Amino acid sequence: MYNDLMRKLKIQNPEAEILNLKKEIQRSEESRYDHRLHGVLMVAQGLSAPEAASLLGDAPRTVELWIHRFKEEGIAGLRELKRPGRPSRLNQKQIAEIQNAVCTSSPSEFGFDADRWDSNTLSMYLHSLGVDLKPRQCRNLLRRWGF
Repeated sequence: MYNDLMRKLKIQNPEAEILNLKKEIQRSEESRYDHRLHGVLMVAQGLSAPEAASLLGDAPRTVELWIHRFKEEGIAGLRELKRPGRPSRLNQKQIAEIQNAVCTSSPSEFGFDADRWDSNTLSMYLHSLGVDLKPRQCRNLLRRWGF
């Protein structure tokens, strides 16, 4: 019976599941922070940075950078850093208005020939408000907002 418990567990379609798991880790600041904590913990327990990186699916240099940040700043050094990038074209008031429209209204109520919101419809709606966002950017917004 003990041997039955010790057999190797397998996951169906591991390549696809690895991609899904990596996407989930990248989904939020908190999950990325937890990921970095695990990497530093592995090194603290005696693994080398390349060994930890291999297990985590990261580059060895990435784990080394986590270790350096941890040595310099402690656990706070593993928190998410500000990421450079273009400022949002939408202010908080616009975001709230758009989320309200998507949550409570159908695109047809705004004159669009669609029953549900998608990236193209949201892009057209934003254009009618004077905001030019491409469908791909709109898709990212819908995903970020949980739609």
